[in-house]
Amino acid sequence: MSNASSLIYAIGGDHAGFPLKSVVTQTLTDQHLQIVDCGAHDETSSDFPDFALAVGEAIRSGKADRGILVCGSGVGVSVAANKIPGIRAALCHDCYSARQGVEHDDMNVLCIGARIIGPELAMECIRAFLGARYTPSERHARRLAKLLEIEQRFMKS
Repeated sequence: MSNASSLIYAIGGDHAGFPLKSVVTQTLTDQHLQIVDCGAHDETSSDFPDFALAVGEAIRSGKADRGILVCGSGVGVSVAANKIPGIRAALCHDCYSARQGVEHDDMNVLCIGARIIGPELAMECIRAFLGARYTPSERHARRLAKLLEIEQRFMKS
């Protein structure tokens, strides 16, 4: 995880994601990574959009550089996070997508489904995400600029 220790990571998830979020948070803390815990803090029924918003706001405000979101499938937090301007979230259950999403698309939030993958695979995906850096080659930069243009156009509406 090159340079991963210099970044701050916001992590959040609902009640379905809480057990995996707890494992991830403890593992990253044990690795001396800086974590902003956006909840949930137990398995009491909760709503995934609240945690997607908290992680997105942490990134937008500069309190965190990237985020990790966990819910039952990972789909809900992904959809919710992508409603926030400046957030590029993706559901990844494999290491290639977790790494490539950052390198090619400047993804800043990794979404995981706690009911889909277990802690070992989740941590492999997270390590790939944390270790990846955006590579602004001409084609990647062109595509990212188009994404940002779409976002700006609809923010004006």
